[in-house]
Amino acid sequence: MFVRSLFSALCCAVVVLAPAAGRAQEFSETPLPIDSVRAFPELQFRRPIVVTHAGDGTNRVFVAEQLGVIRVFANNPDVEETQVFLDIESRVVYTDKENEEGLLGVAFHPRFKQNGQFFVFYTTTDAPHTSVVSRFKVLANGQADPKSEVELLRIPRPFWNHDGGTLAFGPDGYLYICLGDGGSANDPQANGQNLNTLLGKILRIDVDHHAAGKNYVIPKDNPYAAQTGKAQPEIWASGLRNVWRMAFDRETGLLWAADVGQDLWEEIDIIVRGGNYGWKLREGRHKFQEGSDPRPDLIEPIWEYPHTIGKSITGGLVYRGKKLPALVGKYLYADYVTGKIWALDYDAAAKKVKANYVLGGKNLPVMTFGDDETGEVYYTTPFGHLYRFAPTAQ
Repeated sequence: MFVRSLFSALCCAVVVLAPAAGRAQEFSETPLPIDSVRAFPELQFRRPIVVTHAGDGTNRVFVAEQLGVIRVFANNPDVEETQVFLDIESRVVYTDKENEEGLLGVAFHPRFKQNGQFFVFYTTTDAPHTSVVSRFKVLANGQADPKSEVELLRIPRPFWNHDGGTLAFGPDGYLYICLGDGGSANDPQANGQNLNTLLGKILRIDVDHHAAGKNYVIPKDNPYAAQTGKAQPEIWASGLRNVWRMAFDRETGLLWAADVGQDLWEEIDIIVRGGNYGWKLREGRHKFQEGSDPRPDLIEPIWEYPHTIGKSITGGLVYRGKKLPALVGKYLYADYVTGKIWALDYDAAAKKVKANYVLGGKNLPVMTFGDDETGEVYYTTPFGHLYRFAPTAQ
């Protein structure tokens, strides 16, 4: 995701979407009068990789730095300082030359206010190229306790890139985890289509119970829960290359994922139970190398764009805030290389994209999107700043 070179933004008038029938269709990009402005301008972070909230009624903002520190602050535009919420930098691997590792995901338990639990995805220092998902708890004073760590999953990877890393609780109360295909290029171990590995998958686990020597339980309705020896029971969806950010729509419950492409196409998917999204048989809506033509068992993305427009998608989330009515119900996403930002208008009932709007930005590499407790959306850059959306100045 982050190692791709930062090119100047490309001025393209249309986005090409190849529908299932195979014939290209063009959608005009209509600008929306929405711009990007600095949020919390007095604050500076080190590679802010997650922006989220605790859902506890405080509307505090939490920002995770890729090097291993989570900071928290009041949701006040004039706030001047942050507090350290959790510091596990000594446990986290991060180097600029292998910059898809590090602290990559944070999710607060839906009942955080009652149980004080939150979950972190990071690359551990105690084994090479190994991702860990752990649970932490807060102390009585509300500060996270670094000694409270309980490891849930440990996933070795053959290479340093394509880690995935997003953690998200679904409307069902289960924890969803996305994992990249293991790295390198072209999925050399064919992990995306191998149900006996967790790599290249989205997982779903029950973190409120434990059994069989695990600190979690496999939900009984997971698609492979009963297929002992044939598939890993944690798997919810497969055939993914390197999902860089997934998020649930807080109103509809749909799970959105942006999958970073290989040679030619970036894609957006709606994730469903047992879905196979095609990698490495397919790249976007296209046959990949010696892969496959369209098949009924391979789910096509709802949207794609070619590398003439952007080269590394940064997935976002559906806007459900109140300050910007023009964005309500639209999926916000960006391209890390070109710095372009869009709002995708998708009709879920008709399973059809209605429009893809261009939003004003700074042509900066967008690392991640996140929202606060009220549904207002922010994005970050490697340069340590947070941005929010606002009406274009007249």
